[in-house]
Amino acid sequence: MTAELAPVPGRKDSAGRLTSRRTADRIAFRLAVPPVSGVVRPRLVAVCLVLAVVAFLAFCVETAVGDIPLSLTEVMRSLVGAGDPGTELIVHELRLPRSLAGLLVGIAFGVSGALLQAMTHNPLASPDMMGITQGAGTAVVAGIVLGWDGGLSTQALGLLGALTAALLVYALAWKRGTTGYRIVLVGVGVAWICTSVTDYLMARGQRFQAQAALGWLVGNLNGRTWQQIGPLAVTMAVLVPVALLLGRLMRTLELGDDVARGLGTRVQSVRVAVLVVAVGLVAFGTATAGPVAFVALAAPHVAQRLAGLSFPPPVAAGLTGAVMVLVSDLVARRLIPDTELPVGIVTGVLGAPVLLWLLVRANRAGSGG
Repeated sequence: MTAELAPVPGRKDSAGRLTSRRTADRIAFRLAVPPVSGVVRPRLVAVCLVLAVVAFLAFCVETAVGDIPLSLTEVMRSLVGAGDPGTELIVHELRLPRSLAGLLVGIAFGVSGALLQAMTHNPLASPDMMGITQGAGTAVVAGIVLGWDGGLSTQALGLLGALTAALLVYALAWKRGTTGYRIVLVGVGVAWICTSVTDYLMARGQRFQAQAALGWLVGNLNGRTWQQIGPLAVTMAVLVPVALLLGRLMRTLELGDDVARGLGTRVQSVRVAVLVVAVGLVAFGTATAGPVAFVALAAPHVAQRLAGLSFPPPVAAGLTGAVMVLVSDLVARRLIPDTELPVGIVTGVLGAPVLLWLLVRANRAGSGG
């Protein structure tokens, strides 16, 4: 987040408003009217602006690449409705859904991973390490292979599966409350259960069904349509602002449960709220593009180190996730001539070293077991 609410002393100006107080890495401010206080981190703001520019450029390049190559100027003119009819048809109907899917899925996965890592205080916490992504995948594969969709869309099946997995993790981790460590540990077990069920369904399904499910399970942006983009966009318009509003309460959780309770934070309620928001984002993202591997795990760490913070910033993590997905899809489309690989293959290859680095780092810090 670029700003976090906190009471900060200051001096009143002639209008009765409290002025800011600046340190080396932050600018604290407090206003009397309206009664708002906060901390602005210049480095974090700069990182978010740079990532936003890089994400926009990657988005434009992704839209320009195809059987009929377009220039960036043509793409930008078409985005604002100033292109010729042929170019606008290619951009708006054929390529824009795919590019938007990569952008939105990357943001959803990045924000979800940042929320879960901040909530659990565990650098390995992410939807694909805690069974949430696998739960969504199992539900969608069951709908494809067994015909259990009951008329539900892929988004609805993904949300149902992710919520079921998250509730199961939370229930099994409950013991007079929950802790981040127990949530992650139980989540790993639930993830393997869901993976085993998915493998069984794949083995049981017919060849056409198995191929359709496999193409979705890898994580794929091919053939995205506006019908798939709409539910994800609406979900993010609702849940991303909620995630940012939860940021202040999550900062208190970093002080420990007892201190957070002393400050008036309802620890378990905050954890449930964070879990619901994270599950909603990853469920609709997974339903749109499949479980794109390692984005939710790696993006928060990259954003945290770019911003120089002790916690993963959700906005920067979301923008980092968007850059990762868009760039990975460009690599997947150009790595092998005349072949478009699923984007999940590239993110998996890039993300596996990040996971190994995190495990090594945890062991060196004495927290790896």
